[in-house]
Amino acid sequence: MPSSPSLTQRRRVEFSPRIGALLDGHLGDDVFRLESDTVGVASAGLIEHIMASRPANDFERPTFKPLLGRSIPRTEASTVMRAVGQDVRAALAEPVDLSADLSGNWPHVAHRHLRDTVFGGDPYRLKVLVDRRLEWTPKLTWTVVAAGAALPPRAGTLARVSKLGARLGEASTYGERRHALGMYRRAAAPVCFTVSALVANALWLGAPFDPDTPNRHIVHESLRLLPVSWNLLRVASPEFALLDPRIRAEDDVLMLPLLSHRDPALWDEPDVFRPERWQDLDPDSTPGYLPFGHANERCWGRHMVLPLAERMLDIARHNGLAPDPRQTAARVPLAGLMSVVDVRMIRT
Repeated sequence: MPSSPSLTQRRRVEFSPRIGALLDGHLGDDVFRLESDTVGVASAGLIEHIMASRPANDFERPTFKPLLGRSIPRTEASTVMRAVGQDVRAALAEPVDLSADLSGNWPHVAHRHLRDTVFGGDPYRLKVLVDRRLEWTPKLTWTVVAAGAALPPRAGTLARVSKLGARLGEASTYGERRHALGMYRRAAAPVCFTVSALVANALWLGAPFDPDTPNRHIVHESLRLLPVSWNLLRVASPEFALLDPRIRAEDDVLMLPLLSHRDPALWDEPDVFRPERWQDLDPDSTPGYLPFGHANERCWGRHMVLPLAERMLDIARHNGLAPDPRQTAARVPLAGLMSVVDVRMIRT
């Protein structure tokens, strides 16, 4: 059954002007010009062809783009992701505390809970790198990284450290420590940012949920309406110009799951939160549905994001967590990750 319209229809999402302009001006379009050197693409088929035409380069990989001028080889990226995966699996193996109080300002509360769940045993110099406030400016992030790298960790401080954090103990020079801390930020923070954004979006869009609706359906429908990764960039490449005459060889291409996820040619009632639609849809093969990228190059973190989001939904649903009914609007700012912000969640 759909979520109760008496509660959810009173809530509205206020997109930033630029995101709102995309939805208002280009929903249903396939290819359109955004800037003199940038083309927007919302066609499900063309997105598939572009993503399949070549692998992402160093600057198109959000987590593993060059760090302080140093390229991240795929061998290192793979090692880092294995470490994070081990940390997430270890956290998921622990009994879930359904009594956890997640009321308060979201997604901040959810972010802190996730940080403590997955990286709670790490020393302060590591956990501070997951702090949401570091998003204010890159300069602040790298000031914290530099300060944390100044001294080797004291003996014993890494005894209960996460697999990801253990990389700091392997660094013997200031430069190596700075790199290890930068990679910790790059890998640990997105887990918390992505999951907290996804669950905040889901609660805003649909809580309270029908008790028979699986968490996985809620997650996929939230990712459809408010895809956390709402755009995918590919810098100019001759392969793209061969796929469509409207794309020039010098054009960067911004693919927009934000639009393909709401395309009325692909979805019934595209603007309605209907998690039950996923009873009959395969998220890995549904045309235009790309919350984790193309099948040729899925986001490495999706197998961490989905179970963590479902675990947090278990806690939220157990406690009747939902947006404060006195709040009827939630902002979605222009940011790398699409999320409602400053939502007051209460136990009902």
